Amino acid sequence: MSDAAADGGTPGPYTLADWADLARAGMDPGAWDFCAGGAGEERTLAANVEAYDRVRFRPRVLTGVGRPDTTTRILGRPWAAPIGVAPLAYHTLADPAGEVATAGAAGRAGLPLVVSTFAGRTFEDIARAAAAPLWLQVYCFRDRDATRALIERAERAGFEALVLTADAPRLGRRLRDLRNGFRLPHGIVPANLTGAGFSSPMDHALAEFDAALDWGVVAWLREISSLPVLVKGVLTPADARQAVAAGAAGIVVSNHGGRQLDAVPATLDVLPEIADAVRGACPVLVDGGVRRGSDVLAALALGADAVLLGRPVLHGLAVGGEAGVERVLGTVVDELVETMTFTGTPSVDRAAPPLVGGPEEAGDGLPKPARRLPEPPRNRTGAPVLRKEELHGSVSDPVLDTMNFLNEVTHRYPDAVSFAPGRPYDGFFDTEDVFRHLRRYLDHLAAQGAGPEQVRSAIFQYGPTAGQIRELVADSLRKDEGIDVPPASVVVTVGCQEAMFLAVRALISGPDDVLLVSSPCYVGITGAARLLDVEVGVVEEGEKGFDCAALEAAILAEQARGRRPRAFYVIPDHSNPSGTSMTLPARQELLDLAERHDILILEDSPYRMVSPGEQLPTLKSLDREHRVVHLGSYSKTLFPGTRVGFVVADQPVVDDAGNTGLLADELARIKSMLTVNTSPVSQAVTAGMLLSVDGRTSELNTRTAAYYGDAMRVTLRELDRRFPESERGALGISWNEPAGGFFLAVDVPFRADNAALERSAEEFGVIWTPMSYFYPRGGGESSLRLSVSYLSHEEIVDGVDRLARFVRAQTHRSG
Repeated sequence: MSDAAADGGTPGPYTLADWADLARAGMDPGAWDFCAGGAGEERTLAANVEAYDRVRFRPRVLTGVGRPDTTTRILGRPWAAPIGVAPLAYHTLADPAGEVATAGAAGRAGLPLVVSTFAGRTFEDIARAAAAPLWLQVYCFRDRDATRALIERAERAGFEALVLTADAPRLGRRLRDLRNGFRLPHGIVPANLTGAGFSSPMDHALAEFDAALDWGVVAWLREISSLPVLVKGVLTPADARQAVAAGAAGIVVSNHGGRQLDAVPATLDVLPEIADAVRGACPVLVDGGVRRGSDVLAALALGADAVLLGRPVLHGLAVGGEAGVERVLGTVVDELVETMTFTGTPSVDRAAPPLVGGPEEAGDGLPKPARRLPEPPRNRTGAPVLRKEELHGSVSDPVLDTMNFLNEVTHRYPDAVSFAPGRPYDGFFDTEDVFRHLRRYLDHLAAQGAGPEQVRSAIFQYGPTAGQIRELVADSLRKDEGIDVPPASVVVTVGCQEAMFLAVRALISGPDDVLLVSSPCYVGITGAARLLDVEVGVVEEGEKGFDCAALEAAILAEQARGRRPRAFYVIPDHSNPSGTSMTLPARQELLDLAERHDILILEDSPYRMVSPGEQLPTLKSLDREHRVVHLGSYSKTLFPGTRVGFVVADQPVVDDAGNTGLLADELARIKSMLTVNTSPVSQAVTAGMLLSVDGRTSELNTRTAAYYGDAMRVTLRELDRRFPESERGALGISWNEPAGGFFLAVDVPFRADNAALERSAEEFGVIWTPMSYFYPRGGGESSLRLSVSYLSHEEIVDGVDRLARFVRAQTHRSG
């Protein structure tokens, strides 16, 4: 269907209201009323739409937004826009293809579909048509075995979440259906349920729905399925907090489209107070009344992470089949983009209350967030307990959950071969060496003229915040890396993670400052940014790794949005997770670009000294304009237990009075309020090791680098053997060939997510890391990371054999 008839004169549907009018004219009246009607006098049905009609936006001019970014990420999966298709029963009432057509259209739009328990097409058919996430909406029956069987079937078909409809102990009193004596037409049945009695939805619900459900059902669902559970039907802050406490992975603010209890509030009216109660503990979605793209932005501004679109999808399906659904979704997305453009909203995650006037402005008729905090919960002794939603949002960040999941899988399958941990092999270490290195450093202090009291103080006291072995670190950097900086520019840290934290905290000074990261990237940097509430911008790697043109485009895009790109984080050598390395011309081009656009580079290079062969120069050794802040750690080159890292920050800093110091001085000030100092004992052991080789850690790592190089070669050899080149194209598998480091990336022809990882561990005894963990804004869904550092050659051979069997089985299953 086009916007104009073939003769060019008749306009087609331009708004969702147009689609509704056409659908009503074409559908059977009883079927129309079943889909369009609400409960009681339909006051709530009308209120849902009226709430959005009251919204007034605050446009902004000359914002330089350009094309707004509508992408978002929910439950770890990317959505093309913060819009999903709400669960609706019997799409087959609108079109015989039913949910299969809806899934195809939603998939092409990059939007998820929530499939009803009462879908008219099978889960398997729907899944074959889908190219975006599928969730299952769950009505819990009195027969728990029937509910369990339904969920297991959906999970086998590849569904990714469960949406528990919690507001339906029975169906609401729907007067249109009662007056029509509505019965489902012949041939319209729930394709995924067995039994009879479905022709009257109200009667079936009275007979089969479990009216005695309590919050324990969330725990039961989590017990019988590995899928995350969202609770749909929440209209109060108290229920929202209860859902989070029960372990819900998300909340859907919903009054069932006005189809349950009439005269309850419109969902938009209660959304702000529910979002305020949840406070980032889990995603908050909202449905009911969304009839235009501007409604989506209004919901986001008032606290939603995404909306679910209901009846308009059926209207598109009834009028134009699959193409109609695609056009309806496209209209909503286009209207969303238009509204974002006019309001100067560069991305959906920047939507906030000021877009619609802000909660502080009374009398505008808009919903307001609750201001009075509820009484704190108390345990059985009467002592108050903390609400997770009142803690910083980082404690509920999906990255933390995914890493916990990986640890859980590793613990649950101890006999599996694990390519997941990136930790160094510890077979080279002798525990007695710790004492030998410690003594060497103490002897060094004495040889430098320190008396017994000074030597004792160097071990037993706090020591300088910036570190007491800076001279030795600077000497080692000069000999190993050609980084010639004064010791005063070095700050010794508690591992490299603290170095990242200090650098990000010092450099990002306000909400308009942006930290750019190469994507995929090490999660430590995005984790530090999350803890500090720092905005992260993503620079996508190409097939060969870092691309300077992509960085420049990202810088210009941020500047056009009125934001200041402050620093760019990158691992130039054997990157974690992809294993790629930056060429020498690319390094020089990056330094030139940093000077041209006045940004700093955060260089992290932990794998250089433990990789075979000659290494390219570090960015810092090539830096002539003080553009590079070099982050380092001795976890790989010495041993992880030292927990000693460092940051080289020789950038001049000038205060208002004209006094000049170093960025390192400012980092030390921050450190004094964080860890105070790095353990003097750990520094002493590190110093002793450096002294043992005259600062040349490369000499300490000759055997280590050879070991890791052999492990990588064996891994690549076994991949070649298990996946002959003649088969790779047809199978859809490929991998890169890093020259060093611990990691390589494998592309596979299926979704390499947590569900696939669980199956790999349980059925094939091999563990890997989903690459999607390392993409801050989505990506890597069909890639996995292998780490080769902690396995023997025999384990690698066995592990790759298991991996090959899993990949072939999963490919066959997905196909």
